[in-house]
Amino acid sequence: MASDPGLTHLVRTSLPRDDVQRTASDYLAFHDEARGGGLAARRQHYARMVNNYYDLVTDFYEFGWGQSFHFAPRHRGESLKASIARHEFYLALRLGLRPGMRVLDVGCGVGGPMRAIARFSGATIVGVNNNDYQVRRGTEQTRAAALDSLCTLVKADFMEIAPDAGPYDAVYAIEASCHAPDKARLFRTLAGVMAPGALFASYEWCLTPRYDASSAEHRALKRGIEEGDALPELPAFEIVTDGLARAGLELIESRDLALECSPETPWYQPLAARVALGGFHHSRTGRAVTNVAVRGLELLRIAPKGSAAVSTFLNATADALVRGGETGIFTPMFYVLARKPA
Repeated sequence: MASDPGLTHLVRTSLPRDDVQRTASDYLAFHDEARGGGLAARRQHYARMVNNYYDLVTDFYEFGWGQSFHFAPRHRGESLKASIARHEFYLALRLGLRPGMRVLDVGCGVGGPMRAIARFSGATIVGVNNNDYQVRRGTEQTRAAALDSLCTLVKADFMEIAPDAGPYDAVYAIEASCHAPDKARLFRTLAGVMAPGALFASYEWCLTPRYDASSAEHRALKRGIEEGDALPELPAFEIVTDGLARAGLELIESRDLALECSPETPWYQPLAARVALGGFHHSRTGRAVTNVAVRGLELLRIAPKGSAAVSTFLNATADALVRGGETGIFTPMFYVLARKPA
């Protein structure tokens, strides 16, 4: 079977070959009550669950999406790439980032948004990430972009940042705090490293008020998104805003930016499109082709055992995200802006 060279690369890099199947099985067990999984296990062992997840999926994410692992509200006539950049720059503007400021990126991935925001604002940014592989990838990419004077990736659990790591003049999180097992505890940790008067901005994955816990479809979509994205549990809007208040942070503004998308280009459109010429790999057809190719590579023993399982659960997750967006019960961009009292 012929394969895309990029695809061959992605199934070879993130883990030793013999570890892929075991890691995938260990990750999926967190969402299987018959194997000791469940909400309590996901909260208690969130760091292992999230690390397993990103060891498995980081190369798939870069292959299909690029270096910024997040969605964006897209306007009429706007490309996906432009919407992602605008979404990042919006946070920089709301935080008032400028040269000379020291900023914390919470859960920075491979650093795509951090590098874009540093170029845009001139601020110095420290990105924390608890996954060794992503820190290595992001550090390499930052050096290649000649931005290592402004951007630094540090391996750290964002739930355990020591107060002496601060003070930071601003803090932001882009679709990353969804992995936190306790919102209030995370926000207290971040408040502890913020300078007095500093701002915090975040895009949060949330259930919207349209979620109905009595609906079997809604519950299944919630489980599908949690399982496919290493989430302890999807929260409602008020869990986020209450967590900020309990951390002593003053909420300035909040709203669901998914409601600001053009009808023709909802945030989930890149995953829902049958074919996307500007992003074939993440379209429905592209994901199906990738899945078949990964299965073929695994049969030929080019890809390690377990690669096809990862591709399959990522496809199922994409379908759950699309349906969650179509029903309006889920958003990946509940925006909050808060201030640490001076």
